[in-house]
Amino acid sequence: MYLATTRSTDASRPSGTAARAVPPTILGLGLVSLVTDVSAEMVTAVLPLYLVYGVGAGFLQLGMIEGLYATATAVLRVAGGYVADRLGRLKAVATVGYALSAVAKLGLPLAGGSLAGLGAVLTVDRAGKGIRTGPRDAMITMAAPADRLGRAFGVHRAMDTTGAMLGPLAAAGLVALAVGYDAVFVTSFSLGIVGVLILLFFVRVPAVVAAPRHRLAPRVVLSVLNLPAVRRTWLAAGLLGLFTVGDMVLYVAIQQRAALPTAVLPLLPLATAITFLAAAAPVGRLADRWGRWRIFLAGHGLLLAAYLLVGFTTIGWPAAVLALGLHGLFYAATDGVLMAHVGPLIPEALRATGLAAVQTVQTLARAAGAVGFGATLQAAGPQWAFAVLAVVLGLAIIVGAAPRRQGDTP
Repeated sequence: MYLATTRSTDASRPSGTAARAVPPTILGLGLVSLVTDVSAEMVTAVLPLYLVYGVGAGFLQLGMIEGLYATATAVLRVAGGYVADRLGRLKAVATVGYALSAVAKLGLPLAGGSLAGLGAVLTVDRAGKGIRTGPRDAMITMAAPADRLGRAFGVHRAMDTTGAMLGPLAAAGLVALAVGYDAVFVTSFSLGIVGVLILLFFVRVPAVVAAPRHRLAPRVVLSVLNLPAVRRTWLAAGLLGLFTVGDMVLYVAIQQRAALPTAVLPLLPLATAITFLAAAAPVGRLADRWGRWRIFLAGHGLLLAAYLLVGFTTIGWPAAVLALGLHGLFYAATDGVLMAHVGPLIPEALRATGLAAVQTVQTLARAAGAVGFGATLQAAGPQWAFAVLAVVLGLAIIVGAAPRRQGDTP
């Protein structure tokens, strides 16, 4: 297949201190993600509280909403990556995605207590996320040296997670002031627009050679995704994603199992975010050194430990914090690490599409898992549900650890 013929200016700097510095493109994209995640997590933090204790949704409804939430991201993820590659306009397509998510926040006050209305608005919001993800991650891979991609994605995800940490705090503060949910949604919209402006005016696109248009035909995209190393990666990532609990379901399960006050629910993502923030960059460097796929699988082992803790212990505050910390380490070991692993396997002219396709498989699998686990949890209770989940996730990790062929990256 096609090999990358150039690298960005950032990625081709000489060795030494300058080469070890984080490229400005990655810092700029990290700042965009930080502000955008404050916006997004303000909404995400209050949704479980509103849905479960305001609207009266159960675990099945939560799982269905999270499944819809994830599916909407996946549906347009490949489309966004493909259009970005086809037009050679990574930044422009990413900007459209960020703007769509920001504007969607204004629809939340109009939805009121309607689950259908909330689902529709969240679908638009997640569609925006899907459109922007592939082009953004492609810009990161083009801006960083190949041997430091784990570190680059770790730095970006750490900045992203800073926003994820600040979002629940901002939402909890507004709720505590009794200003109402509408104030949370309008503030979220305003911050989303700030993220769009930062992307437009302060992020430089890495320089790449424009790909000939015939290379971007759909059949060529499919052939790239059928490369043996890439195919094995997305199949394994999809299998593991199928046995990953949605965040909202997990937070509600922890809150109820630990008998925590309902007012604490919007703050539970903080423990995950703080751990993710602290671990993302170090784990990225560790992945560059020890093997990105090994770290990716180890992250799912940590998630399995969290599930066992929630399902089989008399969970209280200490166990709840430990489970959330393991959840954060799982994200640190998997989110950017998977992209750093698969990015170099995809030709540069098709990288946004290829990265988006791998994420799409993973996201669709997680959407199906969220619905299935929500139904199991509501029907069988936490112990049986988490027991079954731990067994199948363990088996999936074993499958993912099967020997990989020579030529695959570790």
